[in-house]
Amino acid sequence: MHMLRLATLSLLILYPIAWFAPLMRAGLLPIFGLSEISVITGLQSLWRSDIFLALVVTVFALVAPYIKTIGTALIQWNLLDPRVQPALNILGKLAMADIFLIALYITLAKGISYATIETAWGLYLFTGCILASLTLGHITEMTFGSRKPQT
Repeated sequence: MHMLRLATLSLLILYPIAWFAPLMRAGLLPIFGLSEISVITGLQSLWRSDIFLALVVTVFALVAPYIKTIGTALIQWNLLDPRVQPALNILGKLAMADIFLIALYITLAKGISYATIETAWGLYLFTGCILASLTLGHITEMTFGSRKPQT
């Protein structure tokens, strides 16, 4: 029980690290050098060019996984009714959508002959956080789903 809570709370620290960690390095040609792109730098760029898309990505990449993690922790500490777990699971699935989009962008960019794209450690950390959140949510649902909240 304590390990489950600790693992969930650790995501509250790991998510912000993953948001600022480099997801990929991109450039037009390797001789010009590569720029590191993180979730945050990508969002900054989006806010300047496409506000609607930036809002959607902000919800998927930042808000949805963080609210899901907080909700899961609250259930584990008996501070939130376990019946909200299905809604939290939907948030977790929304958070996976941005991993798909990042993978799609990398695949498309690699198809451009003048572009160079290298994945970086932040992509694996961010993906790991999302997958850990889904797993911890499932374990929490199995563990706390049949319990009544303490009053």
